Amino acid sequence: MFDLLVKGGTLPDGRVADIGITAGRIAAVGQLDAQAGQVIEATGDLVAPPFVDPHFHMDATLSYGTPRVNASGTLLEGISLWGELRDIATVEDMVARGLRYCDWAVSMGLLAIRTHVDTTPDHLRGVEAMLEVKRRVAPYLDLQLVAFPQDGLYRSATGRANLLRALDMGVDVVGGIPHFERTMDEGAESVRDLCRIAAERGLPIDLHCDETDDPHSRHVETLAREVTRHGLGGRAAGSHLTSMHSMDNYYVSKLLPLIAESGLAAIPNPLINITLQGRHDSYPKRRGLTRVKEMQALGIRVGWGQDCVLDPWYSLGTADMLDVAFMGLHVAQMTHPDEIARCFEMVTQDNAAIMGLDGYGLQPGCTASLVVLDAGSPTEALRLRPDRLAVISKGKLVAQRNRNDARLSLPARPQQVRRRF
Repeated sequence: MFDLLVKGGTLPDGRVADIGITAGRIAAVGQLDAQAGQVIEATGDLVAPPFVDPHFHMDATLSYGTPRVNASGTLLEGISLWGELRDIATVEDMVARGLRYCDWAVSMGLLAIRTHVDTTPDHLRGVEAMLEVKRRVAPYLDLQLVAFPQDGLYRSATGRANLLRALDMGVDVVGGIPHFERTMDEGAESVRDLCRIAAERGLPIDLHCDETDDPHSRHVETLAREVTRHGLGGRAAGSHLTSMHSMDNYYVSKLLPLIAESGLAAIPNPLINITLQGRHDSYPKRRGLTRVKEMQALGIRVGWGQDCVLDPWYSLGTADMLDVAFMGLHVAQMTHPDEIARCFEMVTQDNAAIMGLDGYGLQPGCTASLVVLDAGSPTEALRLRPDRLAVISKGKLVAQRNRNDARLSLPARPQQVRRRF
């Protein structure tokens, strides 16, 4: 007798199986002849582990147009706008927007998010707000918080102290933005400093790194070396890495093995990277996506991130990680069937590994979190970005919708006249 039984779903590896759930855990997977308190008929639909987003900015989400629209569409104007917004946004406002976004996420089967929280202002209202959001959504969504000094660790007198205060308040991950420090030297020193902090506190580290079109922004090299020095591999990530798009190929041939050696993961954000980068170019116009396939070929773990939804940097977005992967596979030219399947893994199991999620997956003993999609395979899911028919979080059905079985009814066509050409 199971609490919940998902019948006849197609797993990502193509097997058709039932999934029995008891006490918030997957109890059995296979052809199950058993009773259950609740039954979901998947009938061939894709049943996957939940989507995971390892890079987001929830303190800014759903604020688009406040205080005004980003007219230039650039990263720097977005940062400037956020600098105004963070000092007028209340804790209540940020909590409300965060909870609304989490509702969107759950409806899309997105059940784990890592969000960067700005620690620049001394008031730390964003940190207070995101800790409250984390507390409220904990029963159904795993939220990790990154202490993120948006203006740089060293640009303000209290930048470093505020980051440490945020970590003391319960923020989970050490963040940073070395390319936004005043000089290249200060950027490199911030990487070394932040890696020491992560090592001393036993925390993961995830730095915005080289989010620029400048091919000489090479802080990821320092990050990889410091990750190796402090043994942070497996809990370290470099986000964006857009400068690698423009780097000299010979230098990259040295850089990528260094990253692979360190165990550093990479988190490109295709929707945002291709929107913000290249804004100063005429033609040809760069789009800034990092070297995804080349990193994967060397065994570097790469996961797609969402980054922004309706905020000072991005005017679109729906919390759908399939949209993220769909754009990523186009820009990275990952169109072979094996590569498309890999893109699905990048927004599920690869992102889960980057975030260090325990009990993730569809094996017996794993946390009973999964999504039923109106598609027959991961490739079809990416092509269609289909409805989520059911979302189960920690053993509870948290979202459900009826199948959209649309039918096209056309009048009978007249018999075609055969023509000779």
